[in-house]
Amino acid sequence: MPVATPRRGLQMSEANASPSAQSDALENLLHENRRSPPSPEFAAPAVAQPGIYEEAAAGRPAFWAKQARELLTWEQDFTQALDWSNAPFAKWYTGGTLNAAYNALVRHVENGLGDRTAIFFEGEPGDTRTYTYAQLAEEVKKAANALESLGVAKGNRVAVYLPMIPEAVITMLACARIGAVHSVDFGGFSAEALRSRIEDAEARLVVTADGTFRRGKPSPLKPAVDAALAQDGHTVSSVLVVRRNSEPVDW
Repeated sequence: MPVATPRRGLQMSEANASPSAQSDALENLLHENRRSPPSPEFAAPAVAQPGIYEEAAAGRPAFWAKQARELLTWEQDFTQALDWSNAPFAKWYTGGTLNAAYNALVRHVENGLGDRTAIFFEGEPGDTRTYTYAQLAEEVKKAANALESLGVAKGNRVAVYLPMIPEAVITMLACARIGAVHSVDFGGFSAEALRSRIEDAEARLVVTADGTFRRGKPSPLKPAVDAALAQDGHTVSSVLVVRRNSEPVDW
């Protein structure tokens, strides 16, 4: 990203400058026209070579249809790349169906890339975990089976109230694998805020953790879910808990 730099000789005192002078000075600082092109060696292996922009400009829907067919695996091919008949509402890839979890993981394993690292995780306490594409695909399959065993089916909503741990990614991909919809809720939300989002989504399941770590100290998460679901009127039938920091949990 270009960085604005003061022009040589520009000096101003905030205490003495008038508002208009300050505005002019700031406006001058916003003009940055220097360019730093990459070296030919660095640019050579890039996916987007210069010709790709001309190809896209020549026929945008045709360009994106080609990209979609070459880069993704479709269960059912789309019939139209862009449907603009109800402008300004656009429909892309009408008639096509695909599975996001398959495209994110399984196809790479099938193409012989299963040993490549998909996730390298480092937690706040310094714990680490590494998942290859093959390992992550297996974990997603297990999680998808667990969700289905708890009654989650295609079209159901799953509330994800987790810290930034691999299980959050696994849960989202497991939902995609079985056609469920995931709603990610920030792990710092209060019980009231979590309850409102659960109600809005009409979530069938909540996936949470016993706790997380904040500034080096254990911080509970499950009690907020308990409080959010304390009163009747919600649609949640089960709560799935990931063991993260061994905080006491009221089962």
